[in-house]
Amino acid sequence: MASIDNLLVSLFVDEVVGGFIVTVPPGHVGCIYSIFQGVLKNVWYPGMHFKIPIIHRVKLFNAQLIEYTVSKDVVVKDNKEIMGDEVINSVTADNKFVAVEATALIKLDTERLPEIWQNIGENFVSKVVRPVTRSRIRKVLTNHTLAKALSTNRSAIEDEIKQELRNSLSSHGLEVENFYLSSLTPIEGRLIEDATEEKIVMPTVVADGQKSEEEIRQSRVISGNMPRQ
Repeated sequence: MASIDNLLVSLFVDEVVGGFIVTVPPGHVGCIYSIFQGVLKNVWYPGMHFKIPIIHRVKLFNAQLIEYTVSKDVVVKDNKEIMGDEVINSVTADNKFVAVEATALIKLDTERLPEIWQNIGENFVSKVVRPVTRSRIRKVLTNHTLAKALSTNRSAIEDEIKQELRNSLSSHGLEVENFYLSSLTPIEGRLIEDATEEKIVMPTVVADGQKSEEEIRQSRVISGNMPRQ
């Protein structure tokens, strides 16, 4: 599993000739921090570059396409900056609870790296990628029934989530190339807890199978998303 070290790659770069020369390897780009000017606007692409020792620090960023995987095999508590997430629990339009596993293909907008490093820093996954991905997946699933999500609407859901992620992450300097649902598994039980320690309570089953509009609205409150009026 890739970690944040594969995205905001390293505190270390190859420095030679007394620290005057920096080598940026293929598939990466470098950002420069000056102790006098802060993060500089120019970006270094693969090759050899000159810097001023002590005055300049260089950080490498991964410019390649990276998988962000939502899976039961991911354990966030061991590394909050891991490029992935634990299974996401969500609810569908017909109030069915599901466990979601998926993969998003993302990459950094290299031209905006100085802005990213300046404004967000190195905890990029925990600050931006993970909360946005959880929120957008849940938002889209509340618009589809479980039956359709498991069959005819699956590709449509993937496209909707991909567009939601693009709209939300592009402002932070992340480009979303694609999104795939690995599995949608119906959940049994009355209480679900996920990695965010949010609690999702199963709606009470009424004898005649009917629920009031208020009960349905309350059961659909997930991550601050209310059902459409």
